[in-house]
Amino acid sequence: MRASLGISAGRVRAVLRKELREYRRNGNIVSAMTIIPSIFLIQPMIQVFAVPSSASAALRHEDSLLYLLAIPAIVPALVAAYAVVGEREQGTLEPVLTTPVRRDEFLMGKALASLLPSTAVAYFVYSVFLACVALFANPSVASALLRWPEILAQVLFTPMIAGWSIWISLAISARSADIRVAQQLSMLASLPTVAVTSLIAFNVIRPTLMLALAAAALLLVLDAAAWRVVSALFNRERLIAGAT
Repeated sequence: MRASLGISAGRVRAVLRKELREYRRNGNIVSAMTIIPSIFLIQPMIQVFAVPSSASAALRHEDSLLYLLAIPAIVPALVAAYAVVGEREQGTLEPVLTTPVRRDEFLMGKALASLLPSTAVAYFVYSVFLACVALFANPSVASALLRWPEILAQVLFTPMIAGWSIWISLAISARSADIRVAQQLSMLASLPTVAVTSLIAFNVIRPTLMLALAAAALLLVLDAAAWRVVSALFNRERLIAGAT
């Protein structure tokens, strides 16, 4: 079966399944998916359970929960940074690249393997936070925080932000010779996104509907363009030579 653009869905799924098996066995990736979301959960938790009910009116004019959008910016970057250089260090990259898998299929499988667990973790952490606010926070504080526009923004922007981080990190991973260097560079590349979401969360940038629509359109364009650019720059022969 072939998907659009001549990409074989079967080969993409094969790469995806292989990557997910590898990630489950990799302690560093499992730790990154566990520890980093927990760290970013601490700040909003402290804020929610420390503020008095009298502060609920001020909270209605803030978007502090968007701070959690740092999770889909950082976690998938660390995972995707491992995708190519990790296989190179393990000596498993060359056999994969000598198969009939096209570079678009290879990269799409790698990207999905980073996207699916990362967004699942981000959604899970956000759901836990919402549940804790609804169950344990002061009712007036919970009412001020649990607003549908903000929840919808979190749901919609999580995969788009994750996608951008993944394509940048895949490009870095394909050009790196060391896993640690690739992950450090990927973390640095994700910082602008973290900075923007933090500025919105801390009320430095005031979000509006038009700003949200413009940001969503920009991310969609960047995600699509990044796939094409990374695919065009992906050099199978160079990677095979570097893996031997």
